Amino acid sequence: MKIHFENESIEFNVQYANRKKLSIHIDSLGLITVKAPNDTSKELIIAAVEHHGKWILEKTSAIAKALESPKRREYQDKGKFLHLGKECFLHELIETDELNEEELQRNLKKFYFSSCKKIVGERIQIFQLQLRVKPKSIEIVESKTKWGSCSSDKKITFNYRLAMAPIEVIDYVIVHELCHLLHMNHDRSFWRRVGSIMPDYKEKQDFLARYGHSMTL
Repeated sequence: MKIHFENESIEFNVQYANRKKLSIHIDSLGLITVKAPNDTSKELIIAAVEHHGKWILEKTSAIAKALESPKRREYQDKGKFLHLGKECFLHELIETDELNEEELQRNLKKFYFSSCKKIVGERIQIFQLQLRVKPKSIEIVESKTKWGSCSSDKKITFNYRLAMAPIEVIDYVIVHELCHLLHMNHDRSFWRRVGSIMPDYKEKQDFLARYGHSMTL
């Protein structure tokens, strides 16, 4: 959803659940999520976002500025790294005891490769069934320019850095590449097929465009 507040746009996702109160969350990349009780009206959600509009704009602006120029990563226990859209301390992701920076960086990359392989392997099963397709092979690779790719011989690759993204963004890249098994180009038929599985795919594209540069080692 999107609203205009003080001449600026505020885009946010809404998650309905069995809960008593509405709450607004902003993650480390500036993604805004409204968590609301199942019977909450659209009007009430918009009113809540408008009520907290000033705070939302201040926080998202601060996050955007911090992400403009990626900081040099600190390969130590308290260094922070993204995993599934959340900031984690290095020691929460890998063993750090008695390892130098080069070893930590190498082991962290291995962790992301392994994590990406596991997540993609699990999530792709869901969308293969929905789309009734099956790739010839799936590989996790390192790429500076692509989040995923699909070759004419039905081989799909995914960038290991996807493990840093929220799960719903990973899902989008998976759906995108699986749809290429049906439509190799980006014509209307392709985007209709993507939209049939993920109607809000443009939000996921925007996320990668805005925050992809910060999903690095």
